[in-house]
Amino acid sequence: MTAAAEFDCKFNKVDVTLGARSYPILIGGGLLAAAPQHLSAALPGTRFAIVADAALASYASDLAPRLAQHGLLLGEVCFVPSGEGSKCFSQLERVCGALLDLGIERRHAVIALGGGVTGDLAGFAAAIVKRGVRLVQIPTTLLSQVDSSVGGKTGINSRHGKNLIGAFHQPSLVLADLGTLETLSPREFRAGYAEVVKYGALGDAAFFAWLEANGARVFAREPGALTYAIERSCQMKADIVARDELETGDRALLNLGHTFGHAVEAWAGYSGDVLHGEGVALGMVLAAEFSHAQGLCGASVAGRLKAHLGALGLPADFAGLHAQVGRLPDLDSLMTFMEQDKKVKDGEMTLILMRGMGEAFVAPGVPRAAIRAFLEAQLAK
Repeated sequence: MTAAAEFDCKFNKVDVTLGARSYPILIGGGLLAAAPQHLSAALPGTRFAIVADAALASYASDLAPRLAQHGLLLGEVCFVPSGEGSKCFSQLERVCGALLDLGIERRHAVIALGGGVTGDLAGFAAAIVKRGVRLVQIPTTLLSQVDSSVGGKTGINSRHGKNLIGAFHQPSLVLADLGTLETLSPREFRAGYAEVVKYGALGDAAFFAWLEANGARVFAREPGALTYAIERSCQMKADIVARDELETGDRALLNLGHTFGHAVEAWAGYSGDVLHGEGVALGMVLAAEFSHAQGLCGASVAGRLKAHLGALGLPADFAGLHAQVGRLPDLDSLMTFMEQDKKVKDGEMTLILMRGMGEAFVAPGVPRAAIRAFLEAQLAK
């Protein structure tokens, strides 16, 4: 395939509208091969440093020579270990050091090539090296294509909880190449699909119904169904980010299921026993169950979420978590991690709850006693 043919490959485009910091999300096949042309179009005259997941050496070894051929490569690829454990201070220091060793300048840009871990880590490094260099996200997992690569959230974890240290740093371009999803394991694909379901649950009941009817087609990687699921998810996130970039209002809706889910991830020690999307799947059902317990919505909301997620192999209750991990969190640990959530204000808990399918809302000041009693009953099941 010639360079021109690669650049002419078909793709769908979603715009994140943020004034001078607006950027496109390109979704389609062949985007990685055509990356030099797309990068030059978006950031003319820029050279690029690649930070890549170590498990994606084949992608990096394909991309780097293409950039070098066009005079766009800044230097050797910086690889980071796979897994949530890389979102830590030691890896952040190493990546920042590697970028400085390459002689990165503020007119240059970092390419984050990988899943959500690489995107969050490399994005945070881009936000702080030289007080900020430009960023391009090339997400290679379903989860990162529909969620973490879009919206400018970057960061690392700490012993206190997930994503508690970071910065808002918008990318200049997102390239979501559908071909990179072909190598995902079924478990990783399922975990990413949980974030797709989240968009229907929080704000688009018709999209959730479409997923109920077409989830099997998405899992079969049928191009039409997969493209629609990713594009609709990205469009919903782009619309929310455009309204509330710094999460002072509506953007918090994107955290549906995350307060519960992050607590489960933190309890598991970011060990890989519970993937982010698996925690979100369980967290969404818990949020719906809690909403029902508070008289906010009918039982069918949680029932539909639990049935759809569970049928696809995601943990949709604590019994499913136990079956996967072989143990259950203790109540005190869950409460401690939930209280570290970024949405806590003046010591009061904030949850994203539901009035119906596609009708999520921000609920501040939720009593700790109510959450504790709810979780105690759920764990007892």
